[in-house]
Amino acid sequence: MNSAHPRQAAAPRQRRPELEQDFNRSPALGYEAPDQAGLVRCLMHGYPTPLARWHFHDEYELHLITATKGKAFIGDWIGPFQPGHLVLCGPRLPHNWVSFDVPPQGVEERDLVIQFMHEPFERAAQDIPELREVMQLLARAGHGIEFFGMSQVARAHWDKVKAARGLRRFGLFCEFLADLAQCNDYRLLSTVQMQGAEGDAQVDQINGVVNRIIDNVGEPISMSDVARELGMSESRFSRFFRRSTGNSFTDFVNHVRINSACHLLMQTDHLVTDICYQVGFNNVANFNRRFLEIKGMTPTEFRRQAESRFAGSR
Repeated sequence: MNSAHPRQAAAPRQRRPELEQDFNRSPALGYEAPDQAGLVRCLMHGYPTPLARWHFHDEYELHLITATKGKAFIGDWIGPFQPGHLVLCGPRLPHNWVSFDVPPQGVEERDLVIQFMHEPFERAAQDIPELREVMQLLARAGHGIEFFGMSQVARAHWDKVKAARGLRRFGLFCEFLADLAQCNDYRLLSTVQMQGAEGDAQVDQINGVVNRIIDNVGEPISMSDVARELGMSESRFSRFFRRSTGNSFTDFVNHVRINSACHLLMQTDHLVTDICYQVGFNNVANFNRRFLEIKGMTPTEFRRQAESRFAGSR
């Protein structure tokens, strides 16, 4: 079981990020019509879809993957997913799920999603003691929470919430939250509580940098080169990147590389020394030191634990 992490102060509400602006929550993409949704909004979508991209938004988002396997990106965490993968992402925590085993015709249902806002629960918890355990759950969601052993329960909850309206929907959703809050088998995903960038231009800039780091994890990347390409001084870029991701550029690159190494440790039989170079480190000693610093264990220990817990996911 992981311990709770204190919630960071909420970022001021900005204009909706590009995803919401581009698609405007179109019913054609699976969003509920405005007259169907209140505080709790349900969404189902397949893959591929324009919704599957590195993005963030102001709502919490609860994802249940029902089809395909692939790689998930949540904050600075990278790892495998398969059907039954259940994750709660906090507001403005960037995320994406990329499927690898998609048939030519695509899949009609890959994600079952519930979205909801923070403020109504925060206000209500001041007067309703029963909501306090939910607030502890929401505090952890800033890192992204993966729940284990709950896929069937989550599917049943989602179906009931989706079919209901009004007060009955809210009551059923609270039952879902209660089960999540009482689940002791979970892990926090992102090392940092990322908050996304502010404004469309900054969103595009930070997305470009993050995607470049993720897509070329084994390649050398220099902060000075990236800053120059964006027309910024190193000091300005450093402040911009830390404000957008909650971490320094170097630390973020190390987090992405170590999480990519975790994926390889779980999904391949490659030697630790080979994985070290595959994810962009120049020497094994530095790789082992960073891995221990970020994960609290050695790569060998991580692989041993992963084989014990996730033996069926390879």
